[in-house]
Amino acid sequence: MGEKPNLFKRVLFGMFNAINVCRKIVINLLFFGLIIIFFVSISNDNEMIIVEKNSALILDISGDIVEQKKQVDPMQAFMNEALSNNDQPPEILLADILKVIESAASDKRISSLVLKLDRMGSAGLTKVNIIAQAIDKFKESGKPVTAIGENFTQDQYYLASYADEIWLDPNGWLVLDGYGRYQLYYKSAIEKLAITPHIFRVGTYKSAVEPYIRDDMSEQAKESNQLWLNDLWSKYKADVAEQRGFKMTNFDETADALVAKLEAVNGDLAKYALDNGWVDSLKTRNQVEQALNEMLGVDEGDDTYESVRFRDYLSLLNLDFPIHHTFSNNVAVVVAKGTILNGSQDPGIIGGDSTARLLRDAREDDSIKAVVLRVDSPGGSAFASEIIRQEVELLKQAGKPVVASMGTYAASGGYWISASADKIYAAPTTITGSIGIYGLMMTFENALSKLGVYTDGVGTTEFAGFTPTRPISNGIAQIIQMNVNKGYQDFITLVADNRNMTTTEVDSIAQGRVWSGAKAKELGLVDELGGLEDAIVSAAELADMEDYGTILIEKQLSPTDLFLKNVFGQASAFLPESVFELSPIEKAMAELKGELESLTYLNDPKNIYTLCMSCDVQ
Repeated sequence: MGEKPNLFKRVLFGMFNAINVCRKIVINLLFFGLIIIFFVSISNDNEMIIVEKNSALILDISGDIVEQKKQVDPMQAFMNEALSNNDQPPEILLADILKVIESAASDKRISSLVLKLDRMGSAGLTKVNIIAQAIDKFKESGKPVTAIGENFTQDQYYLASYADEIWLDPNGWLVLDGYGRYQLYYKSAIEKLAITPHIFRVGTYKSAVEPYIRDDMSEQAKESNQLWLNDLWSKYKADVAEQRGFKMTNFDETADALVAKLEAVNGDLAKYALDNGWVDSLKTRNQVEQALNEMLGVDEGDDTYESVRFRDYLSLLNLDFPIHHTFSNNVAVVVAKGTILNGSQDPGIIGGDSTARLLRDAREDDSIKAVVLRVDSPGGSAFASEIIRQEVELLKQAGKPVVASMGTYAASGGYWISASADKIYAAPTTITGSIGIYGLMMTFENALSKLGVYTDGVGTTEFAGFTPTRPISNGIAQIIQMNVNKGYQDFITLVADNRNMTTTEVDSIAQGRVWSGAKAKELGLVDELGGLEDAIVSAAELADMEDYGTILIEKQLSPTDLFLKNVFGQASAFLPESVFELSPIEKAMAELKGELESLTYLNDPKNIYTLCMSCDVQ
């Protein structure tokens, strides 16, 4: 009888030991696998980066240029790179690009700047103009700037135009397509899907909801969009024409004009670019290499000129771990980049609570005497926008002046959070305004009824049991519209109180209408045209500071995340771009799916938004 329990125990222990051995094997495989992946990933990068004398800085920007990167888990980013499991292009901080160009200008080891922009992604005119100004300052050092490319997109060419010379591949192309605002419209599709849209808005020009109620752009929206698009295009043409030394009439804005010029060169786009003064010469890759060797010189025993790439040079400028600033008086910069959502959000998205917390940290830090709120946002939740704006008011009450600095966008909610600042700066090409409010929700009672699915029940009030599967009553619709009306009145009152205007004056330039930064200054919506540095200087002046430091207030990483970032953090910089291309129909369906999903992504507790969906340009 005693043998059975012992046998049973031995079997259990045997099973346990087998499981434990398997567990250890799996854990060890994962651990050593990570170690192998890590060493493989750095095997090509194991030499110390040295900037040789007479080196060219290769500004080979790869990725989208942003004011603030989206937060990515360092370990996940590393694994994505190691396994090539990421379809998002990398993001490059605008501040990093400016830091590299500024440092290279005074670096005696750097003899020239080479713009290699083929892999530069989206940026926008405001950001490339800021970089162009840095290139201009670099040229003041007497060092040459050369742009090389196999082709140039519009943003890439804007930067290239600031070079002393532009070299294009003989088989390359360059066509500037201007600025446009085109989008999909879903009214008929929504009707066929039997979805019921419920739209509540104020503002003749608040066109964010038009895709759900129309199959085309309204005349009011076309009028508004055409105005600010023309402002951006005029700025682009004026800057490029000045740099290239030709007239603004050299820009081909009709197909007929372009066809005539292409016929003269047998359809050769590169020859067209050369003949029209867009580029200075056509060179193959080998000819580019030889020309740079001749221009920069080659040391005896070397095959090519000395150079250092953008990321390598940046890595030399960046410290691995942050240091504490020792200034007793500081101007703090808080970046508000992305869509405005309720609650706490990661960097790259503005959270009502998280961004307000950063402003509160600045208010509670005695070393901070003034704050610059850097806004790069098309808006979002009206509720979250007000939470952030209240913190701006509290900073001012604490005796700390606030200056708003507008980037590419500061529209709708982006303007709301800026309105209470002591001073507002914008770039001439900033997209701002869009002062308006809307509410949007979809119900699916008709769509579900086609499938034989219905919602029914009882409640103690007309408001009980609300669900998107039930229709909205007229009474509830009126309540929502009244709330939207009040939101709009609050918005224009807020602007009027802070801009020394009457609500009637604000209403005449509001109504959801979008303006360029240059036009917004004429209308009194911004105080000065300028960039972030101008805003920082202004904030210091308002705080009566001559000797001060500048610090960035951002979400603090945990010690573990900070360690992982420094071990694996560079991985995210080299993530591959997606190679998959969707068909036009697939793109349209994906955009429709994204629009419908965005209705749940936007999370205002009252479903009321101050968002500019007309701000994207193509």
